[in-house]
Amino acid sequence: MKLIPAVVLALASSILFTACEDQDDKIERVSGLEVQDFIYRGMNTYYLFKDQIPDLADNRFSSATDYQDYLRGFNSPEALFAALKAPEPTDRFSIIVNDYDVLNNLFAGNTTTTGVEYSLFYEPGSDTNIYGVVRYIIPNSPAAAQPIARGDIFTGINGQELTVSNYRNLLNATTLTYNLGTFNGTTVTSSAEAVTVSRAAVTENPVFFKTVFIRGNKRIAYLIYNGFTANFDAQLNAAFAELKAQNPTDLILDLRYNSGGSVLTASRLGAMITGQFTGQLFAKYQYNSDIQAQFEATNPDQLRINFPNSIDSAPINSLNLTKVYVITTGSSASASELVINSLKPYIQVRQIGTKTTGKNTGSITLYDSPTFGTQNRNPNHKYAMQPLVIKTINADNFGDYSNGIEPDLNIPEQAQNMGVLGNENEPLLAAALNYIETGNRPANRNISNPRPFSDSKKLIPFATDMYLPTK
Repeated sequence: MKLIPAVVLALASSILFTACEDQDDKIERVSGLEVQDFIYRGMNTYYLFKDQIPDLADNRFSSATDYQDYLRGFNSPEALFAALKAPEPTDRFSIIVNDYDVLNNLFAGNTTTTGVEYSLFYEPGSDTNIYGVVRYIIPNSPAAAQPIARGDIFTGINGQELTVSNYRNLLNATTLTYNLGTFNGTTVTSSAEAVTVSRAAVTENPVFFKTVFIRGNKRIAYLIYNGFTANFDAQLNAAFAELKAQNPTDLILDLRYNSGGSVLTASRLGAMITGQFTGQLFAKYQYNSDIQAQFEATNPDQLRINFPNSIDSAPINSLNLTKVYVITTGSSASASELVINSLKPYIQVRQIGTKTTGKNTGSITLYDSPTFGTQNRNPNHKYAMQPLVIKTINADNFGDYSNGIEPDLNIPEQAQNMGVLGNENEPLLAAALNYIETGNRPANRNISNPRPFSDSKKLIPFATDMYLPTK
């Protein structure tokens, strides 16, 4: 969950940054250690797990010399940042970058990609060899013009077999030749086929597919939504307008490949699904004890986000449903999980697929500036941090799903039988449609499936993050 991306740090001046007493007022700034000083001050002020890190205590240093000696004890900014983080699995997501321009593009949905979105799995019986399965192709991307499609298997890149030690370098190449293969459920076999695709700048519209299925007296809306990208909220609202015009009785929301994004977009999506809860609590934020206490004392309303009824001046197109069916996988993360958890106190949420990632925390972009925002940034470097700063909870005060949210109906995707996205015979969609049509819950399918390793979105920094709304 990304809390405040570079492009929306207007929030900093109006809410978070000015609402909190800067701990750096208690720490003398250090010349010659600018980046390290910035890292410590930011983590000391905002880090969600500050109370668990002894070195972040406000009384940690007895003098400026003591503080400077501490900063000099690390051979790089990255080493200091790592030392101030809670260990995994408590914190699996906070990171630091040396070029904040990269963040701007990522948070705007702009990436350099071939357009091949994939899952990676261990080969059966191996802890080192892996292979890829194409999940979907991004429209208007370089791969969209090439003979590669959902369900294709690739075993190597540029002639090298994929392993747990080389996959990052191979899959981050500028030009990728996908060496194809097959998988019969037990054995992965390489073939002589290959498809070459070069990276290009691509802005992905997360509204991937929409339709309405007619099943008896039921009109079942179906939406594949692949990312909570705030820049596309108008397109999401337009998609709901089209669905609403067909008077749907039910909705299947497919978040199987949605790794997260904007909290504001999540609340808007919740309002599009419902519409009858405008102004009521969608989610609450929990910060570290210092910030939480200040918000509760001075501005408790900033700890909550409510169901909205508009996007800027445009009314939200709401379906006014009392039940929603959500398709998930292990790639469904952060803002996807936020929607599921936040809707449960209000309507029935039926989840189909497999357990979600388990990311109930959110981060914030911090820059080396007087307010940690974008204004008056230190011109001597371009470091920025993305530390976790909040945990989200719903109207029932529940938010403990760091191990993932379990589905009501367990049906894993099968690498050897992916089906066609949007086709009513695609296995997960077919199960959801049958569930709605018959009212009978099918038995869970304990299918033997390859061990998952990673996926294309997890290789992109902050792709599983969630960010706060602008104000």
